[in-house]
Amino acid sequence: MSDGGAVAQHYTHGSLLRAIRSGVEKLGKTPETVTIDDLAPIDEFHIGGRRASDDFLSQLPLNDGTHVLDVGCGLGGGSRYAASRFGCRVSGVDLTPEFVETGQVLCDWVGLRDRITLQQGSALEMPFDDGSFDAAYMMHVGMNIADKHGLFAEVARVLKPGGVFGVYDVMGTGDDGLVFPLPWAETPDTSAVATAETYKSAFADAGLTVSAERDRRQFALDFFAELTARAASPSGPPPLGLHILMGATGPQKVKNMVENIAAGRIAPIEMVARK
Repeated sequence: MSDGGAVAQHYTHGSLLRAIRSGVEKLGKTPETVTIDDLAPIDEFHIGGRRASDDFLSQLPLNDGTHVLDVGCGLGGGSRYAASRFGCRVSGVDLTPEFVETGQVLCDWVGLRDRITLQQGSALEMPFDDGSFDAAYMMHVGMNIADKHGLFAEVARVLKPGGVFGVYDVMGTGDDGLVFPLPWAETPDTSAVATAETYKSAFADAGLTVSAERDRRQFALDFFAELTARAASPSGPPPLGLHILMGATGPQKVKNMVENIAAGRIAPIEMVARK
């Protein structure tokens, strides 16, 4: 991993649960009445938010009989959506302790603790037995993990034979250097963006066969246009949103993301593979 300590520090807020609770109160809700839809604007830290989660996860064979692995689960937004939408049981692992601790509290708030378990740990050495999962996915995780081959080999280890692994990551699509800061890294030191070809090589070496691929470049540009418009409204940013996670440099990160995507340097890409 690109210096795991630096990556975890990048995502650490310091008082994240308090900030989310404050946003919930501004919505006129309480921990007892808040829903996963209320939490969606902050809960899913990837391009496209809830719509992207639904588009992506709907391609995987998830149902009430499947045990699913959420690699780099963050706050567990994807885990909560998968458990709620498809009825599956989800185990998540993430490097950042504050994300895991806060995410488990949010599972309590929305009544999903019995179906979701979030753990702190490295995606390169996960605390699960071989063949534990029917399916696995990760959303915007690989940009912080340089060892894609090691990562996919570890995912393949914990998947059952025939298990499906979906990836929704920002991948390199051009030769020019990226403009920083970006949502996953302040500088190139903790960024590990790779090309789709690198991902496919890692899939193949891990014994995973890619069955679907989709470039979501235009979807991303439309999403960021909407996000920028909401943030610039006279009433200011919404009570809950990605601005809380990205901090003071959030507007610059969004601007740089749009510039890099529009210039053809990067794009969010979905891939689905089977063991």
